[in-house]
Amino acid sequence: MQQFWDKVETYAKLSEQSKAAWTNILKPKVYEKDQYFILEGETGQTVAFVVKGLFSKFHTTQEGDVVIKRFFFENFFVASTSSMLSKTPSLFSIRSLEQSTVLEYNFQEFKKLTEIYSDIAAFYIRYMELHWIIEKEPLEISFRHDTAKVKYADFLKTYPLLESRLKLHEIAAYLGITPTQLSRIRAEK
Repeated sequence: MQQFWDKVETYAKLSEQSKAAWTNILKPKVYEKDQYFILEGETGQTVAFVVKGLFSKFHTTQEGDVVIKRFFFENFFVASTSSMLSKTPSLFSIRSLEQSTVLEYNFQEFKKLTEIYSDIAAFYIRYMELHWIIEKEPLEISFRHDTAKVKYADFLKTYPLLESRLKLHEIAAYLGITPTQLSRIRAEK
């Protein structure tokens, strides 16, 4: 549980009362490898904090290609945020790539806490600002304009310990290239 609070407090300092209220809605859960957190078409309801493990957020194109949008590993929050906010079906799936232990909470119950506790609301605002605006915009530009070689170098710099936990095709699906292209880029190093 301390791992969770340490992460939360990188966004906002919480009172003991707020921590107690949030603790009441937290539930530990284990996802086996290849188990879905959410399937495309389902409406998101929960948020999970990854204590140990690894997830991928992806969608499958009409041609059957898998496009990985993001990886979530230790100390990341996992959710289909736009689905939860809009109460509409998710446009992607989230699946565990390893056996994963998480702390889950219901998003609507959490939103009620943001109305009661200003420090929890401050956490939520700071989290959304950082991850949905500040981090997201440069990534979108990079993925549209950078070469595969630059994207791979950025991936290694951003996630230095993740490459050994992923299969070649998973990294390629994240970079938007084929496994063969990724093999060539790796060979050039």
